[in-house]
Amino acid sequence: MWLIMSVMSAFFAGVTSILAKCGIKKTDSDVAMAIRTVVVLLFSWIMVFLVGSYGQISGIEPKSFFFLILSGSATGASWICYFKALSMGDINKVVPIDKSSTVLSVLLAIICFSETEHLLVKLCCTTVLAIGIFLMLEKKQTEKKDTNGKWMFYAVLSAIFAALTSILAKAGIAGVESNLGTALRTGVVLLMSWVVVILKGKQKQVREIDRRELSYISLSGLATGASWLCYYYAIQNGIVSVVVPIDKMSILVTVLFSFLVFHEKLSWKAFAGLCLMAAATLVMAICC
Repeated sequence: MWLIMSVMSAFFAGVTSILAKCGIKKTDSDVAMAIRTVVVLLFSWIMVFLVGSYGQISGIEPKSFFFLILSGSATGASWICYFKALSMGDINKVVPIDKSSTVLSVLLAIICFSETEHLLVKLCCTTVLAIGIFLMLEKKQTEKKDTNGKWMFYAVLSAIFAALTSILAKAGIAGVESNLGTALRTGVVLLMSWVVVILKGKQKQVREIDRRELSYISLSGLATGASWLCYYYAIQNGIVSVVVPIDKMSILVTVLFSFLVFHEKLSWKAFAGLCLMAAATLVMAICC
């Protein structure tokens, strides 16, 4: 079941990137993130009440609360950087860097949770993943935004925080129902996102958002909520060093839709990199 949930998480995460890109053509990335998080939080708590896990809040240990808060903080930081990168660069360039968090997540999982079974396979596949990511990081002549490459700085930060998110979530969600853990983490992300909006004085822009973009941002929030619920169920019940690579293969969905929606094509080099990433992830899912 946790393998199926990992695949579902990847699908919804891939759709999220496309919907998010559609929602920030005119809308400020910080404002879009804040609104999107409201949708995610509402969706998360609806799921908590549907499964009846709200009564477990009082029984959560302080240690779990601490790690859930840290995980939520890392997620918030990753989102802020990711949205900023998406608003500056091509989606086919930003997403591969963001997905490079897979390599760091696998290595941290091996160290922190002693996931050393099939260690050689994991290390070899992680190396292939890294090569695939490198092949996808190409400079496109069609890029018109951010010629100084500022998007890459934010994309790298997004990847680092995303890697920390997975590890901290695994530590915090132990003994906590996965839907409840997701809802609590999302509360931290919501707080962070609106603090950023207020500190930058962008709260007035909320009323000026284009209705069409608002609908895309809202749909992006729903897709994110679905992805998170699947992901943290898989993290709680499965092997982190396997769940993370499968989840990051949301790039397959993103690349497909970016071609259909934004007409962003891959070169043969980037396509080869994508194939390597998919192959390495498949081997890890089967063997580990």
